[in-house]
Amino acid sequence: MAELDFTALRQRMLAEIAAKTIFVCAQLGKAALGRRVMDAMAEVPRHEFVPFELRPLAYVDSPLPIGFGKTISQPFIVALMTDLLDVQASDVVLEIGTGLGYQSAILAELAQRVYSIEIIEELADEARHRLAREGHTNVEVQHGNGLHGWPAHAPFDKIIVTAAPELIPPTLIYQLKPGGKMVIPAGLAEAQQLILLQTDASGTVSTREVLPVMFSRLEESEPD
Repeated sequence: MAELDFTALRQRMLAEIAAKTIFVCAQLGKAALGRRVMDAMAEVPRHEFVPFELRPLAYVDSPLPIGFGKTISQPFIVALMTDLLDVQASDVVLEIGTGLGYQSAILAELAQRVYSIEIIEELADEARHRLAREGHTNVEVQHGNGLHGWPAHAPFDKIIVTAAPELIPPTLIYQLKPGGKMVIPAGLAEAQQLILLQTDASGTVSTREVLPVMFSRLEESEPD
């Protein structure tokens, strides 16, 4: 497809995100996502972060398969999770679950530095290639088990998790700065909730359930 076609489809995607945000405004407490988030969604070409054969579907507001039983999240959920995270230009962000790098690219538009962990080595390698090709030099991708976080670069201003454990891993909470935020889906498969976790200046943790969601399970096994 021509780049012009992708541009038009991306604008339609943005309109869908805006409409869905209004639909759930009671749960969110607002009727629109932040301008910086929407600008990042407009800037990053999602078709560069999906398998080539699925590029015509890249801007449909739906998850898409990326191989290995994994998916790229639907654009509305990507935008919503990013908005809840409230990423600032000076933030260092940890992402658990790189996939092919689309969420990483959105974060790279907003943060100073992004560290992303992917348990499937082939996806980690492909994400590095795609992120480099799009010029996102402030993202570092590691093949590893996201349950352990990335202690060498902790603590983080913000943490985002794109797969769902039953319970929020304490190891990730410990790697969050006082005053930091984490957005994570959690719960049993049929009862997952998107959760916003925050720590205050003293490190006290509070959580808020935002919306019911359905994510892949966060794998607990060590990578080979």
